[in-house]
Amino acid sequence: MSEKNRNLVIRVTTALVLLPAVLWLVWRGGLPLALLIGAAAAVCALELNHLPRADLTGAAIVSTGGAFLIPLLQLASPGWVTTELILSAVVIVAFADTLWFESEIPNAPRRVGLAVLGAAYPGLLLGALVPLRGMPHGEWWIVLTLTVTWLNDSFAYFAGRAFGRRKLYERISPSKTWEGALGGAAGSIAGALIVREIWLPELPSWGAAFIGAGAAVLGPLGDLSESMLKRAFGAKDSGRLLPGHGGLLDRIDALLFNAPFVLFCARLLT
Repeated sequence: MSEKNRNLVIRVTTALVLLPAVLWLVWRGGLPLALLIGAAAAVCALELNHLPRADLTGAAIVSTGGAFLIPLLQLASPGWVTTELILSAVVIVAFADTLWFESEIPNAPRRVGLAVLGAAYPGLLLGALVPLRGMPHGEWWIVLTLTVTWLNDSFAYFAGRAFGRRKLYERISPSKTWEGALGGAAGSIAGALIVREIWLPELPSWGAAFIGAGAAVLGPLGDLSESMLKRAFGAKDSGRLLPGHGGLLDRIDALLFNAPFVLFCARLLT
């Protein structure tokens, strides 16, 4: 078995092991799902802060905490704690940590910037799944979001391997091709129409196709954005948490961009 095929087997096995637990929490909704989303956002924030360095800084800790809390506030904010307050605290603590402990002044903007990005990027974007679950038939809206994201990625992978010739964005991701992107678009649109037909009949067919097409643009954009961050720091993966997938951020980078888009469409179209 070739190395590429072996990696594919590991990726599929990892996904099959994790998928039932994720879907069960999606079905439960409420606090269990919000905690899962918060934990996932926190892991992504930690991975992002670790891209340029291996040590755990105060800025990275507050960034991770902020990413964890932001999705929970989407479920039930106590009023005196808001997303704006959390992000403000991240900014202040990150600056204080950098002033006291960063010995290389040229590294200061990067240390503070990654802390704020780590809280906002996964915290806000992945946190969109919490209000999406709170909508009528919210569990199926999340299934729709996962379907268009995963099918776009899978169809793009296989179409790229079979037909890929023209590079999509070589300086960031040399393996992506226009042929793969078209295959991914077909997968996400078809997936959206199937989910709509079975579980979301109140969603117009054209609306489902629109969501699939939007995910075919935003999903790869999220993937390329995360690849850009890794290339900036010379990293191959964001982490090693998931066998065959690298870090969690590597696995859900497309979902981060698709989640708020589907939330917007759900509110607009139903």
